[in-house]
Amino acid sequence: MALVSAGTTIGFYRASCLQSNSKSQDMAFPQETVRVSHQREFRGVWVATVLNLDWPSQPGLSVEVQKSELIEILDRIQRLNFNAVILQVRPTGDAFYKSEVEPWSYWLTGEQGKAPEPFYDPLEFAVLECHKRNIELHAWFNPYRAGKNLPNREPIKTVAPHISVTHPEYVYSYGSEQWMDPGAKVVQDQLYNVILDVVRRYDVDGIHMDDYFYPYPQHIKNTDTSSIEQHLPFPDDRTYELYQQQGGKLSKADWRRDNVNKIIERLSVGLKNTKEHVKFGISPFGIYRPGQPPGISANIDPYEELHSDAKKWLEAGWIDYLAPQLYWQIKAPQQSYPVLLKWWSENNPKKRHIYPGVALYKIETQGWPITELIQQIAITRSLAPKLALGNIFFRVKFFNNSDVFNAFSSSTYGEPALAPVMSWKKSQPSVMTPTILGVKDGNLTLKAAKNSKIRSWTLYQQVGNRWQLIKILNAGTTEIELEPGTYALCAVDRMLNESIGVKIFVN
Repeated sequence: MALVSAGTTIGFYRASCLQSNSKSQDMAFPQETVRVSHQREFRGVWVATVLNLDWPSQPGLSVEVQKSELIEILDRIQRLNFNAVILQVRPTGDAFYKSEVEPWSYWLTGEQGKAPEPFYDPLEFAVLECHKRNIELHAWFNPYRAGKNLPNREPIKTVAPHISVTHPEYVYSYGSEQWMDPGAKVVQDQLYNVILDVVRRYDVDGIHMDDYFYPYPQHIKNTDTSSIEQHLPFPDDRTYELYQQQGGKLSKADWRRDNVNKIIERLSVGLKNTKEHVKFGISPFGIYRPGQPPGISANIDPYEELHSDAKKWLEAGWIDYLAPQLYWQIKAPQQSYPVLLKWWSENNPKKRHIYPGVALYKIETQGWPITELIQQIAITRSLAPKLALGNIFFRVKFFNNSDVFNAFSSSTYGEPALAPVMSWKKSQPSVMTPTILGVKDGNLTLKAAKNSKIRSWTLYQQVGNRWQLIKILNAGTTEIELEPGTYALCAVDRMLNESIGVKIFVN
């Protein structure tokens, strides 16, 4: 969507137009405008902090090492031409940022409640470093997990204001984890307040929740016959009984789904009312229900067992994007990637974006060939008209594999791209075309972006009869070195709307 209407051509920039006097730095020259565009694509990657899976590599590292590890990750992602990082900031009811609502994470400092020393705010740092590289940062929240036991270790000591300390009556041990009760109002309010607090105080581009709503079913061995496992029920009977005493009529399964649906709807409204440009995305289990579509099966029914009604979230338009975790191969007979992607894309009446999750980790854990993932991306791209508009990869650590990195950077993501525009968000174009101050000796000088709503600049080069996006530059850029050729420069706002291009000729 263009930010300004096409104007009359009144001139153009040439390398010779900038004279060697100081006044030329304060004046704009006549310009010729041109409409340019490129194929948008969301290119995201999950960065997990729980168990130190991706970052930091272990708890209690020095601040200097923490920062250098994160910068190394972001530099790698930038070289791959990715445009989004989904950073886990609340893994277990704790925080990877300064919070009055929840304690500092054990996975950061090695002690829950302990701030980094010397002090820095990891989320603030991550946002700044991502935006320097024109990468969106989506803050990833695990909604209900309160704790995770470490193998052969004592449980992590929790401290106030962790919910297990402030409201222990609503935190249950379930399998090897501690779990908040999604039916308790105090838990619902906590999740809502934690997320809105981050949106108000940090310049995040998105809010992201994963597939852990009610927990995945756990089983225990029968004490009489050890070969038989019994389902371990989630211990929320008391909360459900209170709901019934207050006149509730839903079955327990429907009540649980309703608890999840209500918080998602509440967050949808709260985010829109707080910062319209912040995106809201969820990455549910990749199968809605066994048998949908026909022939699809799974060893779990997320609708009945996780109480996750992702189809309803799309139908209601509560979310901006859905990232179903399609962690199966193309030819998997009962969980085929293209069959599932097509189903999700077609069950999307509000036309929200679909960014399927890809099992990057299975290249190492299950020996998948890299070509499997490359083909999955091609399938996603083939469905772009039906709003399958990109992919998210689990997890960033597996891009350390040089073969994977080279395959993606050389061809699959060989050119940069902006993420797609979300047309349903209120969009009032807020930036005009860039103001070029001049070009001299191949150096383009442009007026600084004083409008805080400008997110970046996009630079195109004319190649034959087409315009090719060659660079995305952060909003702080005021000088660009160019080889001889014909270029166009656009401004991009926070909603990712792109202005009409200003044409530039370099002799």
